[in-house]
Amino acid sequence: MSSVLTDLCRYPIVQAPMAGGTSRPELAAAVSEAGGLGFLAAGYKTADGMYNEIKRLRTLTGRPFGVNLFMPQPDLADPSAVDVYRHQLAGEGAWYETPLGDPDAGGGDDGYEAKLAVLLDDPVPAVSFAFGCPSRDTLDALANVGTYTVVTVTTPEEAQAAQWAGADAVCAQGVEAGGHQSTHRDDPLNDGTGIGLLSLVAQVRETVEMPIVAAGGLMRGSQIAAVLAAGAQAAQLGTAFLVCPESGANPLHKQALTNPLFAGTALTRAFSGRPARGLINRFMREHGPYAPAAYPQIHYLTAGLRKAAATSGDAQGMALWAGQGHRMAREVPAGRLVGLLVEELDAARAALNAGGTR
Repeated sequence: MSSVLTDLCRYPIVQAPMAGGTSRPELAAAVSEAGGLGFLAAGYKTADGMYNEIKRLRTLTGRPFGVNLFMPQPDLADPSAVDVYRHQLAGEGAWYETPLGDPDAGGGDDGYEAKLAVLLDDPVPAVSFAFGCPSRDTLDALANVGTYTVVTVTTPEEAQAAQWAGADAVCAQGVEAGGHQSTHRDDPLNDGTGIGLLSLVAQVRETVEMPIVAAGGLMRGSQIAAVLAAGAQAAQLGTAFLVCPESGANPLHKQALTNPLFAGTALTRAFSGRPARGLINRFMREHGPYAPAAYPQIHYLTAGLRKAAATSGDAQGMALWAGQGHRMAREVPAGRLVGLLVEELDAARAALNAGGTR
């Protein structure tokens, strides 16, 4: 690892920031205490809500941690397409006995400026960004208060933009990753064209000169060894930590990851209007082919449906975000999981070294 990443975490293991309540302070604290780098997800929270979680996390650990921000999104949605999708979802509203949400309820900036102001006034060790790259002024301002910055990228070109803007590192997110694809520009013409993680890490390594954190479907220490060998300095895992008791994920979501009923994952716009990988369920199959490119409008439109499905115990109507390695999930405390991953990483490295001396 680079010297700065070494200062942030003892092991090259980063807990992915999973928005929607999964990345609670308890989860981030457990990971950081075990020698990884825990992350809070500020997405879909208010600036005050983010700040309260940071305060809570600081009472649980004195070790470094990070906070993830969503970049403001341009309003590219076609209102008529959103309206057509609303009519298609009318049956879901009737089934769950809940009204559809207001597509314009939350705006497209996710309170970005207010959250940034909090993080500049009361700095945290690391801040990462999803769905775009901040300006050089923003990254310089965070550097001036001692914050390490990471921009999530899905292509070598996005990594180059992050380097030009002055980020400290990039998180290379392969198409295998669960949850939203962190593309800097949401273009429907690019749906299904994402780059696999090992190929992406290699391409990013040849494009930029900055530390790489690899993310996408990683569940075992041997996989961490593989991305480190490919040129990454650390690995970021989300689905692996989702089933931990410290995770705030809905119990139905946790159970579904290893339930044979959910055999695989796919990228869909059905729940949010932006490509995101989740377990294939009824809602995704029925509505995914017709969902427009309209984020965050579709997210707010379906929010009530997703909540009602969870309340009624119906995983077939929930957004079950998961990476391609979901069936390998282990329901153990987060600190123990970090320990297992380190043991597996060490074993994989030892095996490689032994093979190299023959």
